[in-house]
Amino acid sequence: MTNTISSIEKKIALLLEEAFAIRVNNLKRSVEFTKQALELSNEHGIKNLIAISLARLAFFYMIQGDYKLAISFANNAAEIFEVIGDEQGLAEAKYTIASVYYKSDNLQLGLKYLLDCLVTFTKYNDYASQAKVYKSLGVIYEYFGDMDSAKDVYQSAIEAAEKVGDTNMMTNVYNPLSGLFLNENKIDDAMDLIQKSIDLKTETGDIRGLAFAYYGRGKVYAKTQQYQLAEDDYKKAIEIHIEMGEKLGQGIAYQKMAVLYFLQERFEESKIQASKALEFSIIYKSRMVKTKSSFLLYEIFKKQQLTDEALLYLEMHHAEMQENVHNQTLQIIDSYKMIHNMAAKELEDKMAVEKHEIIEKKNKAEFIAKAKQDFLSNMSHEIRTPLNAVTTIVALLKERSDAEDQQLLESLKFSSNNLLLLINDILDFTKLETDKIQLELRPAGIRNLLVNIKNTYESLAKEKGLQLLLEIDDKIDGAFEMDEMKLAQILGNLINNAIKFTESGVVKLVVNCLEFKADAVRLLFKVQDTGVGIPSDFLSEIFDTFTQPKSVTTRKQGGSGLGLAIVKKLATLYSTEVTIETKVGVGSTFAFELLLKPAIQSIEPKQKENEQLNELCVLLAEDNKINMLVANKLLSRWGVKPDCAVNGIEALEKAASKKYDIILMDIHMPELNGYDATKQLRESDGINKHTTVFAFTADIVANVQKEYVDYFDGFLRKPIEIDELYRALSSVVVVELT
Repeated sequence: MTNTISSIEKKIALLLEEAFAIRVNNLKRSVEFTKQALELSNEHGIKNLIAISLARLAFFYMIQGDYKLAISFANNAAEIFEVIGDEQGLAEAKYTIASVYYKSDNLQLGLKYLLDCLVTFTKYNDYASQAKVYKSLGVIYEYFGDMDSAKDVYQSAIEAAEKVGDTNMMTNVYNPLSGLFLNENKIDDAMDLIQKSIDLKTETGDIRGLAFAYYGRGKVYAKTQQYQLAEDDYKKAIEIHIEMGEKLGQGIAYQKMAVLYFLQERFEESKIQASKALEFSIIYKSRMVKTKSSFLLYEIFKKQQLTDEALLYLEMHHAEMQENVHNQTLQIIDSYKMIHNMAAKELEDKMAVEKHEIIEKKNKAEFIAKAKQDFLSNMSHEIRTPLNAVTTIVALLKERSDAEDQQLLESLKFSSNNLLLLINDILDFTKLETDKIQLELRPAGIRNLLVNIKNTYESLAKEKGLQLLLEIDDKIDGAFEMDEMKLAQILGNLINNAIKFTESGVVKLVVNCLEFKADAVRLLFKVQDTGVGIPSDFLSEIFDTFTQPKSVTTRKQGGSGLGLAIVKKLATLYSTEVTIETKVGVGSTFAFELLLKPAIQSIEPKQKENEQLNELCVLLAEDNKINMLVANKLLSRWGVKPDCAVNGIEALEKAASKKYDIILMDIHMPELNGYDATKQLRESDGINKHTTVFAFTADIVANVQKEYVDYFDGFLRKPIEIDELYRALSSVVVVELT
């Protein structure tokens, strides 16, 4: 009996080996062989081979674009691998799941699973598997615009593939690396690398990989305006994708062909290809292809002056972008929690191992921490950068619009602020979770702050027919040392929550003075509502993340579910806690105390006339054209006409030849980022070595990069806080005058 089982196992192993070997040129046959292996494994009850067969089928279905089947088989395989304790097998199944997620519509979950796999593959020195994970991580970094990190992981993929002599994997990485060279206008490097990939793919018989290589060379030809050669390569890629059943590659190639025709003003042909790409993206749930295709169709119809059709696809594009933000914000938090837990588990598991294993664990933990930091940095930059244009343009237009337009602009401002608040909740919560936020105390007027908070939420209350009232103790006046932004976040979240769960009546912000001394004042803040109240059995978890009382939650309440969790953490920074008094059907009162010191200096820097700001010589480094435009418009209001640079290299060139009073430096820029540009500026002997430099960025974690933070004189956030920008410029004028 044992000999029989052994011969069956050998037969199954041979089927699986052959299926995997021919996947590059006969994927259909690979599926057939693997199904035979699964049937034999099930017939003889060989669990490890059942799991391997399921995992391989999942992988092949993922390649074909049948994501539903891929996930199903991968999950079944993962369950068996867990039962039999096969960590590497489990990681293989998770890799397929990760691939489905990042190739379809969930980059965050894809990232989470990939990092989980990487830990296991590194643990077992599985370099072949490490290579494919690094390659996939590079794709995700590229999507979020972090080209430096993409290059790093692609290089790691090549190094891992070289260790096991995996030529096909190396050539797989050459394709995206060629694309990065192309984006940097290194045309010759891009062509050399992609041609090397084509030659090696042809030599090894990797037909499926050859399609992606043709697609990569087509991009180089398109960049150099060799349109016919580009079209020929795209057609070759499509033919192979169709033959191999590679759905995602087919959709990408259609979209790229559509762009090629659009560049040649062959709009009808472009429309056909873009429509095919859009159809594929909908069927196979590829958000990246869908977003690009819908926007291209909008541009085509706009060129043809077909307004109705153009607006239809523009709305589709915007809806996709909004859905992307809505669906992924909570998953960002989940991803980081998983990463944190994964690192903690690794630490616990390796407590008793030898010294070299401890060092290995430390390296992995550092990689995961960097991934968290880089991902949060890119997410904040990618989301907040377009919002900067929206909010700043609204502020500028409000000054020159009539009454009717004012109403529309106010609605736009309100909507964009709501979106910004939601995004800030997600990103700030992540920073709080990693202890990246501290109080930044400075003089601030308490009454002015409270009035501004009331004004911010008054329109939201009026929309629901509620009164929003503010009561301030007469004893409270003047300026105090406090972090007004974080206090505004606490009160804003409490007020927003009160409005959300109140259908009629009043929401009231009350501030009383409990103790008044020369050196300190104790204030009591209360937010009262006449809402639904909170059930007693829910009070213990009211400050947990993503929680709302099920008995009162409806679609009307919405939100991120993070508001009170953020309130709790921010209150802790102020060394206080929030108390609750509530009665179901009557209402709730949230309260907390603050001990504040009176401010010695004035609240605001002395306002300078525009003539004085006129004298400032400003360098603005900003790669986003829209953001550069709105920043220029804003600065021109104060008589400032900055010199502009589109990347760090150009900023350094300008700084080498002209003395500036202040430099506004974006962080995420091509060619040379703002961190490295400012570092080079400080370490040089140039005329701007000691010039005031403010980081001017949408990256909310820019100010926690320890190796760079000391090079800057301050950090200005995007969306632009107009008063903060004016204060920064004024501070330079004040220094010069003194």
